[in-house]
Amino acid sequence: MKNNIYESAVIINAALDDEQIESIISRIKETITNNGGEIREMENWGRKRLAYMVKKSKIGYYVIFRFSSPSNIIAKLERSYSLDEHILRYLTIKLDSDAVEYLEKNKVILVSEEIETPPASTVEVATNEETEEEVDGNDK
Repeated sequence: MKNNIYESAVIINAALDDEQIESIISRIKETITNNGGEIREMENWGRKRLAYMVKKSKIGYYVIFRFSSPSNIIAKLERSYSLDEHILRYLTIKLDSDAVEYLEKNKVILVSEEIETPPASTVEVATNEETEEEVDGNDK
C-alpha cells in the first residue's frame, strides 16, 4: 500500500498541565507509529490565543504533525482525536507533491538563515563615548 504524506493540526486544551499535554502528544505519536506511519516533522507552537471561544476555552495548545502513512490510519487517528475530551479541534489534510516541495524548500532556507546569523553576543555595539569621538573628529 502506498504511503501518503499528511499534516495534522491539533489544538489541545491549554488549561492542562505541561505533563498532561506531553502525554497527549506522545499518545498521538504512538497512534501514528503503531499503525504503520512515520513522523517526518513535528511543530510544537505552544499556547496561543484562539480567535473565538472553543468549548469554553480562550487559549489552545497548538501542535502540528507531518507524517507519512497509509490512508487507512487517518480514520483511526481522527477517531482517537474525537474521543479525547482534551483535544478541542483538529484538522488532517493530505499534502500534495507541491506542498511537500514547498515545506522542504522553506526548511532548507530557515536552516541556512540560522547558520548565517551570528549570535547576539558576538555583535559589537559602539558605546556613546566612541560615537562622540568619531563625530568630533569628523568636524575638524
